[in-house]
Amino acid sequence: MLLNVSYNNKQITHKINAEVGSPFTLKERWNLKGIGSPKLFVIKTSVDINNLLILDNNTNTCNIELRPKGIIIRFRSLLETYALVIPFYKLVIYKGDLVAYTVFRDQYFIKVKSDTKAIQKFFTKILTYKADNAPTSISDL
Repeated sequence: MLLNVSYNNKQITHKINAEVGSPFTLKERWNLKGIGSPKLFVIKTSVDINNLLILDNNTNTCNIELRPKGIIIRFRSLLETYALVIPFYKLVIYKGDLVAYTVFRDQYFIKVKSDTKAIQKFFTKILTYKADNAPTSISDL
């Protein structure tokens, strides 16, 4: 779900919280050692997101916020902030080459540069949290 989150709108906040859960408490953030990613440089995106990013001449960057039931990828274009809301059951992370991760949800994707250890640790944290909090599968019973 791609949303414009520039303005404080209760309906949009309710949609986001229903999809990926409300934000972590301060204690949970502390226990997770942070829930936000460093600045991520965008290499390639899907058509819908690319149409938003090409409107200005700034460097295309984004960041990721971890939520209890998913992640939110935020990016800016023309003084507007957009969010790609991805619940864990629709999240696919693909590490194609040495310095890039691609995050997928349905028809949307964002490919980001991962040239530092901090970025690689953050993606590992996302995958670990997703695996630890996944519902029990039938094969585990």
